[in-house]
Amino acid sequence: MSAGMNFELTEDQQLIRKSVAELASRFDDHYWMEKDQAHEFPTEFYDAIAAGGWLGMTIPEEYGGHGLGITEATILAEEVARSGGAMNAASSIHMSIFGMQPVVVFGSEEMKKATLPRIVDGDLHVCFGVTEPGAGLDTSRITTFAKRDGDHYVVNGRKVWISKALESEKILLLTRTESRDDVQKRGGKPTEGLTLFLTDIDRDHVDIRPIRKMGRNAVSSNEVFIDDLRVPVCDRIGDEGKGFSYILHGLNPERMLIAAEALGIGRVALDRAVKYANERVVFDRPIGMNQGIQFPLADSLARLDAAELILRKATWLYDNGKPCGREANMAKYLCADAGFSAADRALQTHGGMGYSEEYHISRFFRESRLMKIAPVSQEMILNFLAANVLGLPKSY
Repeated sequence: MSAGMNFELTEDQQLIRKSVAELASRFDDHYWMEKDQAHEFPTEFYDAIAAGGWLGMTIPEEYGGHGLGITEATILAEEVARSGGAMNAASSIHMSIFGMQPVVVFGSEEMKKATLPRIVDGDLHVCFGVTEPGAGLDTSRITTFAKRDGDHYVVNGRKVWISKALESEKILLLTRTESRDDVQKRGGKPTEGLTLFLTDIDRDHVDIRPIRKMGRNAVSSNEVFIDDLRVPVCDRIGDEGKGFSYILHGLNPERMLIAAEALGIGRVALDRAVKYANERVVFDRPIGMNQGIQFPLADSLARLDAAELILRKATWLYDNGKPCGREANMAKYLCADAGFSAADRALQTHGGMGYSEEYHISRFFRESRLMKIAPVSQEMILNFLAANVLGLPKSY
């Protein structure tokens, strides 16, 4: 074994885990159930995380952050989900933790100074506007268009599944500045001609409509209709037409964060199932004595531990500047699968009580199911691995 392999968290990383777990534990199951049922943003939790200085984890120190890596960010995300806050907790802070990476790497100095310190102190909410009703995961097919008009762009279009749009002051918005047809006519790739902005959500020109959904209801998901939104040129990130390459920069870390959140939900669901199986007595014995209960839970433990290892490898590679597409995608795939499976088995362990809201397992079940779809489906990950790792012909 090479000296390079080390599976221990550093003292600082252990401290992050402990501190975040302590902070998150102040918000109990009842808090999260109430927020979820009322469709109300968890402001108290968000403010507590901001006050603890955690929102600025990956933002460079010169803008008030800690300048830490994706490894530390995933530890935070996992503990937040594991506290029982699950996706409602994680999604409320997700965008602040790593979503501003395109601004950090490609934004102008003025933009960084104006926005990053406000992300760190929790004052600025930002949402990420990429997905469209007619494009899905084929980002090259987005049609929201930014037309240059002097020192502004005029933007028109529609976005869907935009988390936190209701709560946000600004949007990280991907648009076309050159149509896909025009790009292809000049021999360019379909992913050229996309431009990224960080701009204010002017509610006179932006209509936000929440989507009714199965779970994670404390954090809104929205349709966003944009009509003649005027965006100053200084709100553009980097060069015109290069937006796709800028958002790619954040996709692998996002996969890792989502993986960590799925892992956290799987862990808390498993903990609850074990507790219930030890306490619940049927036929004069705890149900945890039955192998029909034991084996699925033990299997979930093994699968969560294995999925965590590929996640740790992925974050280590990213933080050390090495290619990590294979591992990042695998981590999201395996953690989503292990997390949902653990939640499903926890529900089964609880029997009828698992289906009631009283034990909160149904909430973990609903929220962990999301990770197998978003932000990229399990099937698209298999497509990626088949084509890019195994070298099979591209299927899409």
